[in-house]
Amino acid sequence: MPAEADMEFKRYAIYYAPPVAADWSRFATRWLGWDMETGAGAPHPQVAGLPRPVAEITATPRKYGLHATIKPPFRLAEGMTRDGLEAACADLCATLAPLAFDGLVLSRLGRFLALRPSGDQTALSVLAARAVEVLDRFRAPAPESELARRRAAGLSPAQEENLLRWGYPYVMEEFRFHITLTGKLAKGDLPAVEDALARDLGPLLPAPFAIPDLALMGEDDTGRFHLIHRYALSG
Repeated sequence: MPAEADMEFKRYAIYYAPPVAADWSRFATRWLGWDMETGAGAPHPQVAGLPRPVAEITATPRKYGLHATIKPPFRLAEGMTRDGLEAACADLCATLAPLAFDGLVLSRLGRFLALRPSGDQTALSVLAARAVEVLDRFRAPAPESELARRRAAGLSPAQEENLLRWGYPYVMEEFRFHITLTGKLAKGDLPAVEDALARDLGPLLPAPFAIPDLALMGEDDTGRFHLIHRYALSG
């Protein structure tokens, strides 16, 4: 069940959270080792042919759970409340239509592996931009330490502009919907991990792939993310 109503969170985010009952999302949740829906660890699956343990491969993305970021994690601005954020999420999602794509495919993003939709993603980019903009009044300015950490990765002028305006570089025209499955892999490890996931997860991936709702997430004191509530896209 989703996070307890009275649970305290230090940051919030808007995610696409995959369906609980689908075979592909059950496998991928266990692959990562954290179940956002129940707020508990998930036992890793037995996957043959990996160059290192699943727990090591998935250590970086584990705390975020199986998701695609729509509005990146943020602290509540002064004067804003969780109740107000929940109401705003409900209002926003009531204006947004559900989306459908040809499918979901395993992809390389640099030296990371992720799942990405196939088909036209224009409407998805519009949805994500609207969520970032409409809910931005709830976001406290990012501290300088966080800005410096983002800049250390090397940002383009457009990404720097996004960082200053929206608190995160990879939004608006820089947005790329993806469901992260690994941390940054060594070049020599990447093909074997990709092959193992293609073999074990690939046949489970949906075609077509739908996004019927968005989820409000909360980050606990340990850095783990929990599902607070799903909001149907009903516009």
